[in-house]
Amino acid sequence: MDRPSTPRRRSEPETGEPGEGGEPRVPRRSGYRLSGLQGGIITELGRAIVSGRFAPGELLPREPALMAEFSASRPSLREALKVLAAKGLIEMRQKVGTRVRPRDLWNMFDSDVLAWHFGDGAAAGPQRDGMLRDLIELRQVIEPSAARFAAGRGSMEDLRRLRTALQAMEAAVGDLSAYARADVEFHMAVFAAAHNALLASFAHLVADFLQLSFSIQQEALNEADNRIEDDVGQHRLVFDAINRGDGEAAALAMRDVILNGKNSLLAALE
Repeated sequence: MDRPSTPRRRSEPETGEPGEGGEPRVPRRSGYRLSGLQGGIITELGRAIVSGRFAPGELLPREPALMAEFSASRPSLREALKVLAAKGLIEMRQKVGTRVRPRDLWNMFDSDVLAWHFGDGAAAGPQRDGMLRDLIELRQVIEPSAARFAAGRGSMEDLRRLRTALQAMEAAVGDLSAYARADVEFHMAVFAAAHNALLASFAHLVADFLQLSFSIQQEALNEADNRIEDDVGQHRLVFDAINRGDGEAAALAMRDVILNGKNSLLAALE
């Protein structure tokens, strides 16, 4: 197996500010802590809304009915509904009730909303498939650009972080969980090396998508280690292009990584 090349010496980036210890900050967003009774209410209602059981424009059952369904107190139910409202899924109005908002007003970048499209209990159908298409298309727009900017702006610290993530991917070929963590870290490192605050705001979305994708593909990937090795090779091309400062090659290599991941995910969903 070829080893990633040693990072070349690079001047400090033209834009962007480093975080603590010289590492660029890559924002990550997490969903609400879905634990306990409130977490159960949020998850069940969230899945019901995302799956279409409660359609946009439809009123949810009245509070007494929901309290009985979940064996919940009124304060616990209302707190759960507030969380769903903050995610853009519902709106609450006095004397009217709680109504499901149109899908284009949902916070699709929210980790929980994303998970409810693909996680346990998510049914195959137009909504899930449409979300998958939209996410892949978004990655095709954003990540090649991030790789291109990383090739022109990445510092030595950025390159070391990328190389470390790639080496972790190589070492974890036989351990899917460890491989998934290293893969996410590689993509986060590319966003950080791009030194673009607006691009970096999408990093958490890519991380969530990759983790869900690995979860969906787990059985298939466990039975096809060569697919993982191929994936490592494609990520190595991204690193090598960034390391030598070739923005166009980095963008093309990242595009191939995304298309390869798309094909693997679609095969797992069939």
